[in-house]
Amino acid sequence: MHLRGLSFLLFFHSVVAESIQNDLMSFRTLPDVWALKYNVHIHDRARISPGYWFVAPYLQMDPDSPTNLFDPYQVGPYIYDGDGMLIWAGSRMFENRNVFDFKVVNSLGETPFLSLVSQHSFDAQADNDNGHGVILNNQYDIHASIPMRHDLGAFDIHEFNVLDDGKTALATFYKAHDIDLAEFNRPEEMTSILSGGFASINLSSQEVEHSWDCWPQIPLIESTLFGPDSPTSPRPGWDYVHINSVDKNDAGDYIISLRFTNSIYLISGQDGSIMWRLGGAGHATDFEQDFTFSKQHDIKFLESNGTRHVVSFLNNGSDELNNDEEVSCAFIIEIETGTDPNTARVLRRYNRPDKRLTRLRGNAQVLPNNHMFVGWSQKGYISEHSAEGDVLMAAEFESDRFSTYRAYKFPFVGRPSAPPDLIANVWGTDESHMVTTLYVSWNGATDVASWNFHARARETGEAVFVGSTNKTDFESMHILSGYLDFITADALDAQGIVLGTSEIQRTTTPDWDSAWFRGETDPHPDDPSVTYANGEPQAPSMRDYDEASIENAQASASKALEMATEAYNVVATIGSLVAFIVVACVLCALVVGYGMLRDRRRNKQYAQVPSDEQQSWMK
Repeated sequence: MHLRGLSFLLFFHSVVAESIQNDLMSFRTLPDVWALKYNVHIHDRARISPGYWFVAPYLQMDPDSPTNLFDPYQVGPYIYDGDGMLIWAGSRMFENRNVFDFKVVNSLGETPFLSLVSQHSFDAQADNDNGHGVILNNQYDIHASIPMRHDLGAFDIHEFNVLDDGKTALATFYKAHDIDLAEFNRPEEMTSILSGGFASINLSSQEVEHSWDCWPQIPLIESTLFGPDSPTSPRPGWDYVHINSVDKNDAGDYIISLRFTNSIYLISGQDGSIMWRLGGAGHATDFEQDFTFSKQHDIKFLESNGTRHVVSFLNNGSDELNNDEEVSCAFIIEIETGTDPNTARVLRRYNRPDKRLTRLRGNAQVLPNNHMFVGWSQKGYISEHSAEGDVLMAAEFESDRFSTYRAYKFPFVGRPSAPPDLIANVWGTDESHMVTTLYVSWNGATDVASWNFHARARETGEAVFVGSTNKTDFESMHILSGYLDFITADALDAQGIVLGTSEIQRTTTPDWDSAWFRGETDPHPDDPSVTYANGEPQAPSMRDYDEASIENAQASASKALEMATEAYNVVATIGSLVAFIVVACVLCALVVGYGMLRDRRRNKQYAQVPSDEQQSWMK
């Protein structure tokens, strides 16, 4: 009865653990990271543009207090390929800190760089950490960390826009003011407001060269959130405009988006005056326009020449309180100020594929081939559209707990400064039937097509080639016959050029008694120069086993050992004797399964071959 109850408890524990982790990916070579899984829906693969996805998942917008909530690491910058395969996990590098606006920058040198906003810390006043704009090189090393000038407050999460000149970056800020309410015929009352502004920062000196604040140029009456009847507020006060993006044209003028005025503004780079307003739903505009928009995000110049401007942005059409439209969309619009009246018209519109609303956040990115890539924010929902408006792909996190403020797509070459990660384990029940299982990955490397493995009789011994495998996922597994030690992995590109080599790894051995090893003494590593002469195993080995059977056995072995460990932890409080019985039963089942596998010899050599689709991608 006790054993039955314990079995049920173990089963329940396993189910709960699986339900918590089934929307995350874990890796043996990156054990402290759980990366989010993507559900990917490909509609027209042949037309999808090349490039990787750049996202920054978070659980909540505000900085989190230090807890074990993110253990292992989950929150931070990530890169995925077009099938949702992980390329780089930066959560460990940024210690589970919220980051925003993670993207590629191509204006800082011959190689690509990365930029992001590292949010201010949980207790910024205590540790004097108000956040930074961060630039990484393509080796994932920090190239620069840019603070916001102290009087402009924290480095705002909305924008870190490194311009094409490679010398300056634009960032947004929020600033508190104490004002009277004479504008609302309440001159005797005082309130605090939180204005929005932007700063132009010199990347070399890290000094703010130019700043602009919306107060008092944008009056309270333009706010859609606050009005004559709104109660006064202490600091930080009314967030009455909520700036969320800024860009600059060649003439030196700035375009900004204010979410709580439903408007886009052009700001003079000469004197800071408002040159024109393009208004959304229900508000004054300087244009005759054939569309409406509201609660918009991510305004960017595509063209700007004299009186004609072409811009892109995300039209949310909704917020936490109200729906102004039935579906969110991305716009490309043409603005003309040389006509009477000024005009604004839609050139292209891309509706959200699932016909829903993005109430908060998001962005719209026009790709080099004129496709539109849209980050819809919640659940990391993204989509790519052809110039004609066809939906080519869509994807979202499997988890509904995470979002990403923006999402981008860029070609990118990542060459990590850290070496590849390699883990080796050995398993077997007697000297003639030993296997060494390898797991290898290289966090952030974009060009790896295959892996070569070498082993040594001793750490300083000659490296002997013992096998290779194609890279088909973030982490690759390869099984070698025999007990091999002092192993390294070479990362090769599609042309066979070695891009990097792991450190020499010792092979981890099990407790041979617990593994039911049949031998008078514990086994010793093989000499690879003998067992792998000419790169092929020369002794009886696992090479004749069916590949799928081997992989299934290894996966079962790994799972069984994990279950045994969990079982022991769960029943530790019940008693050591019962714990021993349960663990022993699990290991017995493992040994029986392994014995059955040994009897299933087939004339098929182990080889991991990529699919036709993967082979064409590697070319």
